[in-house]
Amino acid sequence: MKPRWALGMVVGVLAVMPALDGQAAEHGGKEHAGHEHGGQAAVSPAPVKVEPTAEELRQTIRDHITTTAQKQGAFAIKDPVTGNTRTLTLVRVHERVGKTGDYYYSCTDMRDTASGELLDLDFDVEAEAGRLNVVDVRIHKVSGQARYTYDDHDQRVALQQR
Repeated sequence: MKPRWALGMVVGVLAVMPALDGQAAEHGGKEHAGHEHGGQAAVSPAPVKVEPTAEELRQTIRDHITTTAQKQGAFAIKDPVTGNTRTLTLVRVHERVGKTGDYYYSCTDMRDTASGELLDLDFDVEAEAGRLNVVDVRIHKVSGQARYTYDDHDQRVALQQR
């Protein structure tokens, strides 16, 4: 005598078969790697957060500098130490990029068009909804002299200016 659950399973399988209209025999469920004909997976995977590449971050900074210069006629930044506005040209974006908290960062070397001084600017970049945007720019060094550093918790610490 067969167990009662086996009979129930056979009836359940047979009840499903007519709904397939012969597709199971034609495709075997493998022709489209388990996807429906429209290319959609039967179950959507959870969204994957993709980190931006170092080059994408550097390009975002270059684009920000170019766009700002085009809109304003030059890339300018107010110097909080001198109180003057500095007009700058890009020399290079540093190779090193990193992440602190919610923001990615990289630095640039920029030349002051009036004084000729070389400045190191820090750029913070936010990755929001698949887009990268510069959200903060700071003067880190002027002619190699650092204005601030970072502590063990990535918090900015001002340095004494000489």
